[in-house]
Amino acid sequence: MRQPRVEPITGGRGRPFAASLLEPARFGYVEAEYALEGTATRYRLAPGATLTRDGHWRAEPAGTAPFRTRMLVYRPTDPARFNGTVILTWNNVSAGYDLFGAESLELFEGGFALACLTTQKVGIAGLPPEPQGLAAWDPARYGTLTIPSDDYSYDIFTQGARAVRSILGGLEVKRVVAQGASQSAGRLATYLNAIQPLERALDGFILAIYFGSGSALEVGDAVVNLGTMGPVPRGGGLRGSNLLRDDLGVPVFVVNSELEAIACHSVRQPDSATFRYWESAGTCHVSEQVTREREKKHLRDGVKTFPLPEGINRIPIAPLYESAFHHMQRWLTDGTPPPSQPKLEFASDPPELVRDAHGIAKGGIRLPQAEVPLATNSAIPRAPDIFSYLRGTCEPFGAERLRALYGDTLAFMTAFEAAAKRAVEAGVLLPRDVAGLVAEAGDCWRE
Repeated sequence: MRQPRVEPITGGRGRPFAASLLEPARFGYVEAEYALEGTATRYRLAPGATLTRDGHWRAEPAGTAPFRTRMLVYRPTDPARFNGTVILTWNNVSAGYDLFGAESLELFEGGFALACLTTQKVGIAGLPPEPQGLAAWDPARYGTLTIPSDDYSYDIFTQGARAVRSILGGLEVKRVVAQGASQSAGRLATYLNAIQPLERALDGFILAIYFGSGSALEVGDAVVNLGTMGPVPRGGGLRGSNLLRDDLGVPVFVVNSELEAIACHSVRQPDSATFRYWESAGTCHVSEQVTREREKKHLRDGVKTFPLPEGINRIPIAPLYESAFHHMQRWLTDGTPPPSQPKLEFASDPPELVRDAHGIAKGGIRLPQAEVPLATNSAIPRAPDIFSYLRGTCEPFGAERLRALYGDTLAFMTAFEAAAKRAVEAGVLLPRDVAGLVAEAGDCWRE
């Protein structure tokens, strides 16, 4: 069993890259950063194996190489507050640097530990022409880090799952749950289908905004660079190709916006004792609110970003992630699975969402912004480039239409809050999130 060497990371700027915007101490948490160093294995398909649609993939070791990476950890200081579960995040690197969610109130208030692992080469080396990876951001702190290829990412993740069990200040780790979004979800899909059967290192999986296809086992020196992608074909360019294994005895939870639901339509699979699939109406891969929140971190850390365009989607999917953490803990501890949810309605082939009179997708999870709308929010892009494809659209209703729908502010706010409470009853929204959504809705009415 491979176990990396672990040591604290200090020096340089004196703080980790992309650290939480929350104040961990306010929640009784401590932040610590570690270097993980060792030898990682790369994998290839076993002789005669292919990436079959059923997801039952067979892999075998194909070589080793040294690595050194970082893990940013948040844990309760009081062992009595720890719920026994570590969320191990496969940091996303599509932007050219590490992205991960360390601002979850459910994680901090729910007693989880969070470990954010730099698993892919771009997280350290960045992307041309202006690399913003860890090594460029703080050479003194991160200059010794190295991941030779994304081929080694799967074993680096396994070693991270094993290492985190012993570095939490004496906390008793009972479960390690893998979490990843977008590109990272695709890599976790491959991990689940091909590596988990070999290593059995994870106790659960949460895949967010997942496009329905696992990543390749072998890519060599290649990395994902969204900036080099051409226009997205009309109707969307991504289509799912494989199912996710649900026969390994660990729970698997997929949470998608309507954008990824389109991609996943041909590989939808039914809920089971170890599988749940959620998809939500009116949402998209990226929302304006989440982007603006992320900009605060980028401004603090001096990360260069593109200007935020007008008119992108304004229904954040983040509340569903909070619910997913909550339900995953119950699933693992007392066997209560997340509630099954209705699927979005599709018509035609290739799949096309059925939309209501407001242009909002029918079916699926109905967050209050979709159920009592002030705008048409969708995954329909405003332009054919990849960034527009991921951001979707928001088209606010005019004042006359709002009066016709709701009459006045009080009637709207009453209907919106009732819709939020229905979402809580359905199990897709946590009670703590209702007040914030209601306040935002009130602000939007006044805009």
